[in-house]
Amino acid sequence: MKEQDRLPPNQHLTEDFPVLHAGNIPAFDKATWDFKVKGLVENPITINYDEFLSLPSTTVTADFHCVTGWTKYGLLWHGVLFKSLASIVKPMAEAKFVIVVAEHGYTTNMPLETAMNDDVILAYEYDKKPITPAHGYPLRLVVPKLYAYKSAKWVRQIVFTAEDKKGFWEVRGYSNSADPWKEERYS
Repeated sequence: MKEQDRLPPNQHLTEDFPVLHAGNIPAFDKATWDFKVKGLVENPITINYDEFLSLPSTTVTADFHCVTGWTKYGLLWHGVLFKSLASIVKPMAEAKFVIVVAEHGYTTNMPLETAMNDDVILAYEYDKKPITPAHGYPLRLVVPKLYAYKSAKWVRQIVFTAEDKKGFWEVRGYSNSADPWKEERYS
C-alpha cells in the first residue's frame, strides 16, 4: 500500500503519540486488578493480571487514527488478540456485539464481527515496553480500523451481548461505527 493511501480523509500524520482521555489516569494495583469476560459466552472468566499475561500473545503493527484528526503510522502493540480471547470464552450464537468496560465506567461498543478482525488486540505493551499509564496501562483494547475512541484504555471487562449499547462517546454524539475512511466522526 502506498503511504498516502494509509492516511484516511482529513487526517494529518503525526510523529508524536498524543494523549487524550476522559477522566484521570487510574492507579493500578496488581493485587486487586482483575479482568472479566461475561455475557453471552459459554465460558465466562475472571482472571488476574498474571493470568492475563499468560494467555497466548502476539504482536500487531497497525496505524492509529484519532477522531480529532491525527494519524500515527506503524504502532507496535503486543498482547492478546481479541479473537484468541473469544476462542477461550466461546461466544454463543446469539452474541452479536461486544461492550468494552474500562475504569471510571468508560464504555465503548462494536459489532462482534469488528472485534474479531485479525488486528484487534488487548495490548499490554507498546513499542516493546509496557504501555504507559497515560496510554492505557495495564490493558488497552486497540481497534486499528476504527477511530481511537473505540480503543478503550484501562480495560477491565468485555461483555458479549445480543443487542448493541452505545458507549461513553457514542451517547455524546460520536459515531457508533467510527470508520475513519468514511469520516464517521459524529452521529
